[in-house]
Amino acid sequence: MRKINRIFLLSAGLLLLSSAFYAIHFSFYHDRRFLLDSFLGNLAFLPISVLFVTIIFQTVLDKKEKETLLNKLNMVIGAFFSETGNEILRYLEKNITISSEIQEAFLIKKEWNKKDFLASAIKVRDYNYMIDSRQAGLLNLKKMLSEKRAFMLRLLENQNLLEHETFTDLLWAVFHLTEELESRKNVSKLSPADYAHISGDIKRAYNLLVYEWIMYMYHLKEFYPYLFSLAVRTNPFDPQAKAEVSR
Repeated sequence: MRKINRIFLLSAGLLLLSSAFYAIHFSFYHDRRFLLDSFLGNLAFLPISVLFVTIIFQTVLDKKEKETLLNKLNMVIGAFFSETGNEILRYLEKNITISSEIQEAFLIKKEWNKKDFLASAIKVRDYNYMIDSRQAGLLNLKKMLSEKRAFMLRLLENQNLLEHETFTDLLWAVFHLTEELESRKNVSKLSPADYAHISGDIKRAYNLLVYEWIMYMYHLKEFYPYLFSLAVRTNPFDPQAKAEVSR
């Protein structure tokens, strides 16, 4: 109600101000025809003016809202990697065969730009990783993912994640892998077909995980350079990485 009153008072004030200016003009020049032509001309242009102003303001507002939403989503993504993602990466990285060529795509450099990050992200996402679930330590993986199940469920309840399709796909892939492992009483004794099925689930999750990890690293570089510095120094794919600053 208070907001409506403010709008009404503002509208009335602007109309009175406009009338006052017309009255002042008439008192000086006594030219009704000019005032009428001027009023009709301005009135005719008003819809066009409103159209342009609306488009410009709406574009600016939409961009601002999108930036705010993406920033919030990246906070959620950061929480995911801190709580779960980095741990999964470190565990699977030891059990997945990666060629020296693709290894370079994981070694993020401080001087990389957006083009470098995107190229590497696509490269690691589309790479055909050699995964043998029989050698992947499924019992430990099952335990690790089961412990993170509640956390991932809370992330999936966030409606804003619908705006971030790739991260939503990642969460579903990891959650599906968790359910697949939890559904088997003894993951150490599976049939060859079952091992192949689990290998496919791990590969799907891993491809999405490494892509999202690199794009998240780009976000840190752009907006949180101090967090990016730590992330580079603790890169799970860099055998030389260490948190301590040497120089």
